[in-house]
Amino acid sequence: MTTTPPPWPGDPLLERELELAAADRAVDALCRPRPEGGLLVYSGAAGIGKTSVLARVRARAAERCTVRTTRADPGTTAVPFHTARALVAPDPADTDGLAALLGPRRALVGPALGLTPPGTDPADPQGVQDGLVALAARAARRHHARPLVLVLDDAHWADGESLGWLAALGPRLARLPLLLVVAHRPTEHAAEESRPHLDALGTAARLRVTLRALTPEAAAHLTRRALGAGADDALGRELWNATGGSPYELAELLARLREHPLDPGADRATAVRELAATVRGHRLADRLGDLGPDAARLAWAAAVLGAGVPLRLAASLAGVSPEQQATATGQLCAARVLNPGDTVDFTHPLVAGAVYDAVPRSLRTAFHGRAAWLLTAEGHGPATAARHLLEVHPDQNPALVEQLRRAAREHLAVGAPDAARRCLERALREPPEHHLRALVHHELGCAALLTSPADTVRHLRTALELPGLDDTLRADATFRLAQALAHNQQMREASLSVAFAAATTEPGPERLRLQAAHFMYDAFRATEDDGPGRSRRLAQLADPLAGETNAERALLTLRAFDGMLRGENHTVVAEFCARALADGRPAPGIGWTDTAWGFEYPCLAGITYAWIDELDRAEELFDEAVRAYEISGWSGGHLAFAHMLTGAVLRRRGRLAEAETRLRESLRLADRIGTGLPVHWDAVCLLVDTLLARGRTADAQRLAEARGFGPPYPDAMILPDAPSVHGRLLLALGRADEAVAELEAASALAGRGRHNPVWAPWRRDLAAALAERDPERAHALTGRLRVDAERFGTPTALGMALGCEAALAPAGAATALHARAVAHLEESPAHDELARARVALGLATGDRDQLHRGLLLARACGADTLAEQARAALA
Repeated sequence: MTTTPPPWPGDPLLERELELAAADRAVDALCRPRPEGGLLVYSGAAGIGKTSVLARVRARAAERCTVRTTRADPGTTAVPFHTARALVAPDPADTDGLAALLGPRRALVGPALGLTPPGTDPADPQGVQDGLVALAARAARRHHARPLVLVLDDAHWADGESLGWLAALGPRLARLPLLLVVAHRPTEHAAEESRPHLDALGTAARLRVTLRALTPEAAAHLTRRALGAGADDALGRELWNATGGSPYELAELLARLREHPLDPGADRATAVRELAATVRGHRLADRLGDLGPDAARLAWAAAVLGAGVPLRLAASLAGVSPEQQATATGQLCAARVLNPGDTVDFTHPLVAGAVYDAVPRSLRTAFHGRAAWLLTAEGHGPATAARHLLEVHPDQNPALVEQLRRAAREHLAVGAPDAARRCLERALREPPEHHLRALVHHELGCAALLTSPADTVRHLRTALELPGLDDTLRADATFRLAQALAHNQQMREASLSVAFAAATTEPGPERLRLQAAHFMYDAFRATEDDGPGRSRRLAQLADPLAGETNAERALLTLRAFDGMLRGENHTVVAEFCARALADGRPAPGIGWTDTAWGFEYPCLAGITYAWIDELDRAEELFDEAVRAYEISGWSGGHLAFAHMLTGAVLRRRGRLAEAETRLRESLRLADRIGTGLPVHWDAVCLLVDTLLARGRTADAQRLAEARGFGPPYPDAMILPDAPSVHGRLLLALGRADEAVAELEAASALAGRGRHNPVWAPWRRDLAAALAERDPERAHALTGRLRVDAERFGTPTALGMALGCEAALAPAGAATALHARAVAHLEESPAHDELARARVALGLATGDRDQLHRGLLLARACGADTLAEQARAALA
C-alpha cells in the first residue's frame, strides 16, 4: 500500500535513531543462520510519525527480507479478518503452494482469508484463530532464504478478529523465523473489544516504544531545510509552538509556507497560528471547498468507501463522470488529500478522518447505503457490504434486514460471531417485519452463544415470547437457552426452561428431546429437590426403550449415567450404555460435533464407562472426541473438555503423570476462552485429585488456592465429586476438623440416592479422619462402603472398600482384608489403587515381594510419595 513520502526526499527521520536501530537489530536477528523472530510495537498519538518510521523499517528490511505490509482503516474495522487477509493470504493462483500453506485446517482458514467459500455451519472462532497462527508459522518457514517480515500500521483500526490472531501469534514469534512490526495510537483510540489484544501485543513485544513529539531543535532544523538557510531559529520555534512538535502537522505547515510565504510585515506568530489551523480538523476539510464540488464529492465518497477501494467506485458513488474524476483526482493529489493511484489512499489518516467528518450527515448516510449496493454489484458478498449497512438509519426496510441476516450467517461461517452479532442487532433496530422478529432474536441468541451467554439468554427468551417460531425452532431455541444457562452456571433455570417447554409441546421427537434435556440438567445440578424421584421417572421412561432413535439413545445414555451415579450394578449400567450407542460409538446425529443434541450425550456415555471400569471403551470415545474436534477445528471449550475427559481416563487408570499433563492442557485451552467455566471446575478438581494421588500435596494446595477450588461450589455437578476431593486435600494438609466438615457435606449425595463409592469416595476418607476420634462411626462408614461396593460390583470399588476396611481392622483381620483388596484390584484398571494396596499389604505383613511390586507399580504410575514409602520400608 502506498504510504506518505517524507516531505523532502532523502531527509533523515529526525530524533528516531534509537527506534530505527531497534528495528535494525531485530532484522539482524531474523537474518542469522539460526533466525530469531520477534515483535516490535510503536505507539503514539496521531501524526507523531508512526507511518514514517514503519516506512523506513520496511525499506531497510526489504533489502534482506520478504516484507508484507498493510495499514488498517476505520472503514474495515467491522470486516472480520480483513487485516489478516492483507498480511498472510497467499496467492490463490498458486494451487500447489496454497494447499500446503492452508494445511489441515483448510476448511476453517480458507473462508476466513477469502480463499474458499464459507460453509453453512458456524465455524469455531478459536479453531479459526489457531488455524491462522499455524498458517503464519508455515508461511514463515517457507521464506527461509528471505525471512518474512509483517508490518501493520494503524493497528488500533484493525478488525478484532485479526487483532485476536496477532495477539495469539505474538508469544510464539521468538520461536519462528518471523518478525512482526506493529504501530498504533494509544489504546483508548481503539474499539473496546480491541484494547485487550493491543495490550497483549505490547506484553509480548521484544520492544515497545512510545514515539514522542519532536524537539524545538528538530523543528528548527526542518524549517531551515524546507525554507532555506535564511529561516531563523525563532521561526522554527514559532512553528514548534503552533504544532506541538507533531511531525505531520509540522511537515504540512512547512509545505503550506513554501506555497504561501508569510507577509514580511505581518505579525509572524499570529500568521503561523492561523496557517497551522488549516492543517488540522475541520479547517483541513474546509480546504476541499476551494477545489470545487466535484473534488469535494469525490473526497467524501472516498472517505466513506475507505482505503483500497477502486477510485472508479468512489467516482460512481459521488456521481462524477470519468473525465470529472480525472480532474478531481489531480486536484486532490495536488492538495495533498489523496496519494496518486487507482485506489483510495489518503495521504494521512488524519486527512481521511477529517474528510469523513466533513461529509454532511444526511449525505453520509445515503452514501453508505449506496456503497453497500455498489459493492454487492461488484460481486462482493453480503459480509463486505454489511459494514456500510450498519451506518444506514433505520427505515423499516425488509431488504436491508435480509441483507444483514445473510451477512451474519456469513460472519458465523468464517468464525466471527461478534461481527454477526453487530449485524443482527442492527437488523433488530430496522426493525424486521413482525413475523420475523422472533427469528432474528433466535439467530442473535445463537450467534452470541460462544461469546456472551447472558445475551444469548436474553434474546432466546425474547424469541420464545414472540410468535413466529415453528415447533422445531421453538424446541431448538429452548435447548440452546438451557445450554447458555448451564454455561452460565444456572442449572436450576436450565432445567426449568426445558421442563416447561416439554410440558407444552405436543408428543413427538421434539418433546422427547426436551424431556431428555430436562433429565440431563436436573442430573447436572449439585443440589436437587427429589433426586430419587427423578431417577424413578427416568427409569420408567427409559428402561423399555431399545435405542432405535436419537431421542431414545439420549434417554438411555442418561439412564446409564444415573445408574452409575446411584451405584447400580455395573453390568446393568453397561447394558444401558450399549443400547445408547451404535456398535460402541455415538450414532449419526448425536455425535461429538452434532449441534442439534449437543456433545453432552456421548460425553456422559464415556464418563459412565470410565467409572464402571470399562476404561478401554471410555478411552475410545474420548480419543474420538479429540480427533473430531481437532479435525473440525473446534479449539475452544469443546476441545478443552475432550482433553479433560481423556485426562480423567488416565487418572482412573493410574497413569498419573500423563493425566496431569493432559489436565493442564485442558486448563490451558479453557483459559483462552474465559474463566469460571464448567470445564475449569472439572479440570481443576481432577488435577487436584491427581496431584494428591501422586503425593504432591503442596502442589495440589497451590492449585486449589490459585483457582478458587473449594466451597462455595457452583450449582453444577463437578467431575468427580468436588467436596470429596477437597475434603481429601484438607485431610492431607492435616486440617482434620475442616476435612471432616467438608466430607460430611459430601454425604448429601447419599440423600440424592447417589452411592457410587468410586465417583464420590467420601466415606473412605471420612472413616480415615474419624478413625481415632470416633472409631464407632468410622467402622459404620466402612461397613456401608462395603455394601455400596458389593452392590456396584466393580473390582475397583471392591478393592477400595476392602482396603479401607483393612486400615481400620485389628491386626489379625487386616492381613486377610488387605490380601482380598489386592486380589480384586489385580482385576481393576486402576493401577495406582493396586500399588497402594500392595504397599499396604507389604507393610502389614512384612512381605518384601509385595513391597517391591508395589514400589515398581507406584513408580510406573507416578505415585511418587507412595513409591518413596515403599522404598523406605524395603530399606
